[in-house]
Amino acid sequence: MNRTTQRNASRVKDPFGEPLEPPDPETIHVAVQAALREDLGSGDLTATLVPAEQKARGELHLREPAVVCGQAWFSACFRALAPGVRVQWRVAEGERVDAPGVVAEVSGPVRAILSAERSALNLLQTLSGTATETARLVALLAGGHSRLLDTRKTLPGLRAAQKYAVRCGGGYNHRLGLWDAVLIKENHILACGSIQVAVERARTLGKGRWIEVETENLDDVDQALDAGADVVMLDNFALEDLREAVGRIRGRAVSEASGNVTDDSLPEIAATGVDYISVGGLTKNLRAIDFSLRLV
Repeated sequence: MNRTTQRNASRVKDPFGEPLEPPDPETIHVAVQAALREDLGSGDLTATLVPAEQKARGELHLREPAVVCGQAWFSACFRALAPGVRVQWRVAEGERVDAPGVVAEVSGPVRAILSAERSALNLLQTLSGTATETARLVALLAGGHSRLLDTRKTLPGLRAAQKYAVRCGGGYNHRLGLWDAVLIKENHILACGSIQVAVERARTLGKGRWIEVETENLDDVDQALDAGADVVMLDNFALEDLREAVGRIRGRAVSEASGNVTDDSLPEIAATGVDYISVGGLTKNLRAIDFSLRLV
């Protein structure tokens, strides 16, 4: 996901507005294999209680309102153990389901269904949890200018999957990793000596990626703008200072507010006119959605 900085005289290009891409098969494969390897180890002892040739059909129940996300990961868990397992979805990926009910059917060799069940549910519950929480916060911003942004505070091994889930929930993605863009934070500034020096080095060494500077006060904001930052992060700003900072940034860079975002503060932060509000809790503090798979 390489984002090349492009500017013109009147408008700064938004580095976060890329369209949603479908899950990469290799990314799904790696996550599924890791989950199955962790759970199966040397083999599923309990599944051997069932004859190898036995077939079964199961229903996937959603037990609470949610945005369903992670279907490709769910299905891949079963097919990794038995290619003949069939998963038929009754809802679309990214669809908001408001009432409990059956959202998919799984059929095929029963041992594969039993052995992959937990891993499949873990992935589906986690990604649906991410998408559902994102959609909830996006709704709080409805009608305004500000958009919701994720962070790198993701579950280990599931970054690409969770960032995909954020897009399914209506949010936007910050950089995918350390290679994707230059984000100059407090310790980078201290190590380089100043914001100006850090940005200059980033222009030389950053391979054309967009450059963001984390700021802690209005003086930092001015320095970041003078240095030519593409994005200015406003970290834990008081509302009055945030409003002033957004005014200074507008038309010169993209603005991002970050830190201590709650349901109550989110609309107040958005009212300042900031372009993006980043929330680490989208992918870090999530609650898994309640799904269950029952044989019928």
